Amino acid sequence: MADATTTFRAEVLTPNGKVYDGEMFQVSVRTVVGEVGIRARHAPMLARLVPHEMRLFESESDFGSSGGARRYAAAEGWLEVFANKVTVLVTEAIDPDQLDVADLKARIEDAEGRLESADEESAAHRTAEQDKVRAEAFLEIANGS
Repeated sequence: MADATTTFRAEVLTPNGKVYDGEMFQVSVRTVVGEVGIRARHAPMLARLVPHEMRLFESESDFGSSGGARRYAAAEGWLEVFANKVTVLVTEAIDPDQLDVADLKARIEDAEGRLESADEESAAHRTAEQDKVRAEAFLEIANGS
């Protein structure tokens, strides 16, 4: 049974559905201002997430061991911490073992091509830039797993 003083409820949601829902010891994510680790009874916060490797530690022993975390390549999104519950809303959360290096390299090339042809102030340019950042972060995760 989980220790209510060291755990909290966590949910990870994407447009495709729920990726995780359960008790957690720590959630580690990267916000626009840096990496943050959330544990039980954390102060309320709302933060914008950038593409990163999200790590979910279900128990304290998972935290202390290498490879004990559930890992995901997480896209941009939001983190909410409130009332001893963490909600992570991201556009994608993919198991690093499911990442295709060749596909990610192709996505980077495609985004670079769209960046060159789009007007710098356009929505197409911003979308291409975001796609490139996500693919580069996912490629880094794929190469590190």
